[in-house]
Amino acid sequence: MADTEEWMRADSKPPVELHTDRAHAARVYDVLLGGKTNYPADRQAAEQLLVSLPNAATIARQNRAFMHRVARHLVAEEGIRQFLDIGTGIPTSPNLHEVTQRIAPESRVVYADNDPIVLVHSRALHHSSPEGRTAYIQGDLCEPASILEHPELLQTFDLTRPVAVTLIAILHWLPKGEDPYEIVGGILDRLPSGSCLALTHVTDDFEPAAMREATDGLKAGGSNVEARTRDEVLRFFDGMELLEPGLEVVQRWRPDPVDVGSDALGPTDIPLYAGAARKK
Repeated sequence: MADTEEWMRADSKPPVELHTDRAHAARVYDVLLGGKTNYPADRQAAEQLLVSLPNAATIARQNRAFMHRVARHLVAEEGIRQFLDIGTGIPTSPNLHEVTQRIAPESRVVYADNDPIVLVHSRALHHSSPEGRTAYIQGDLCEPASILEHPELLQTFDLTRPVAVTLIAILHWLPKGEDPYEIVGGILDRLPSGSCLALTHVTDDFEPAAMREATDGLKAGGSNVEARTRDEVLRFFDGMELLEPGLEVVQRWRPDPVDVGSDALGPTDIPLYAGAARKK
């Protein structure tokens, strides 16, 4: 009996604080996509965002569509078989591993997020193909070592081979005082030549007043959001080889031929830049 009690104490983990009293990027995104894994603070933040940016739900859908397109491109055209998705968000099918393994079943995907509820749902809903592998890490983009040195990542990836890092709508959510360029550069420095970076990022280039109102509202609710100009977003790819068509508004980055919704959008309708690049 004593041995059993000792085992239970050693195996137990402290309760996780989900911070449901304040909005979280992954859960606000889930609201905009019509998901159910969110809380009143997240729904309130989404409602405030829709007041300032009425097309915020369209932005979320176009952002998700870019993730699918860029994943397909990186697998089929760049030969990438290892993906590190940081700030993965609440799982919404098709997920990154489903997209990549549909083309290359041997693809390996590591999901990382700092919200424990994301990881709970990831473990429940992300099932790899038999040939490939998925892993889930609770880690913070602001502390890249917590991700890159995590045993799950090291057991899943061969870090002598290229890795695609996907930072989809996450860099503009970093806490105030963090240097996003230093963080991204530090991650890429630890990956081999041929690795890729794919990202999306909100911008105030098109509707600065509306974007300022939106970001101010989110900041008032405790969520820091920093919109950046095209040149500022391009800085994330310094020293890398941009993949065609370069940095574009999200709906114009390799749009699918049958994507009627994207065809109806003008070049400034979605204040979100998207791009991908290869490490030389």
